[in-house]
Amino acid sequence: MPVNLAPVDPASLLAVAGIELGWAEAGIRKPGRKDVLLLRIGKGASIAGVFTRNRFCAAPVLVCREHLAAGGEIRALVVNTGNANAGTGAAGLADARATCREVARLLNCAAEQVLPFSTGVIMESLPVQRLLDGLPQAVQRLAPAHWGEAAEAIMTTDTVPKAASRSAVIDGRPIAVTGIAKGAGMIRPNMATMLGFIATDAAVAPSLWRELTVQVADASFNRITVDGDTSTNDSLILIATGASGIAPIKTADDPRLGALRGALFEVAQQLAKAIVRDGEGATKFIEIVVAGAGTADEASRVAYSIAHSPLVKTAFFASDPNLGRILAAVGNAGIGDLDQGRVQLHLNDVWVARDGGRHPQYREEDGQRVMKGSEIKVRVELGRGGASATVWTCDLSHDYVSINADYRS
Repeated sequence: MPVNLAPVDPASLLAVAGIELGWAEAGIRKPGRKDVLLLRIGKGASIAGVFTRNRFCAAPVLVCREHLAAGGEIRALVVNTGNANAGTGAAGLADARATCREVARLLNCAAEQVLPFSTGVIMESLPVQRLLDGLPQAVQRLAPAHWGEAAEAIMTTDTVPKAASRSAVIDGRPIAVTGIAKGAGMIRPNMATMLGFIATDAAVAPSLWRELTVQVADASFNRITVDGDTSTNDSLILIATGASGIAPIKTADDPRLGALRGALFEVAQQLAKAIVRDGEGATKFIEIVVAGAGTADEASRVAYSIAHSPLVKTAFFASDPNLGRILAAVGNAGIGDLDQGRVQLHLNDVWVARDGGRHPQYREEDGQRVMKGSEIKVRVELGRGGASATVWTCDLSHDYVSINADYRS
């Protein structure tokens, strides 16, 4: 069960002018489930993406990068679940291109105006004909209000569909921001097997939109980790349709950008945290805050050292206040001149370690009280400077092993 994460009410998701969504049950891996998503985009939209840094990236990632780099207008996204089309060589690239061509034929656009995405099992051939046969069904269902169904259509090991909406007011007009994401395992920054798609009807200049997309990723999906594995398929796409009618936001100093940025960050962070809350086998949601670092990179390294430690994560699962494991992870972050005598460690409201050693008033029962909760905040002070970083993660349970051992069966 996910950690304090309930399915979103589809009626609460705001339609975004200029976006239509449709789905199909194509039987990509299992019959009777939504496994294809088609998203049609109106003319004139700004679109930008951030993709996995895994060098063994999937065929759809290669095609997406190619189509975005061409600089043409993107008119559609197509997503399949059940098969990642990764580790599939030249045949996988051909299948991704064939998918784009068929979407283009159905929607009367060019193949280069279509971005493909896949998620699921790696190094198995994509059953591309099933995907192609399902596309007409998705086209027939295209409508602006289908964000809830779209969130379901991109799930793999997720137990809850992930979607979020926010609104902002710009130039006296309501602006919608709505997004969906999927991911539960193989989650690590750069990007975190996640897919994310966020759209707004605001108008933003393409160059500024690309900058904003990177900022959104760095503040959300690049701040989560479930198991330390970076997927071959991670992709985040942001779309600004411009269909709201407001004048375009062209520069970073435009005062109207603040409201839009705030809504985008809120949606992205809600989706990113939902991925962690729905981490495979997760029973605890853990926020790790590292402050007092010399640089932001230093703070991030310490935070991820804690978040990726199997010993720390299994201790959280067991509610075992073996908190020396956290200090060991701090020391293992690669800061050569770290002064352990300046390090402070807090667990929620409990001061565990003071000046590098056990706080004289710390009692193990206080640590266990915190560890038994489903929401835990770890705060580390390094005493080196003013930089900080926050990472969201979860525990590592028996179910994580079971889910991944049985994933292909």
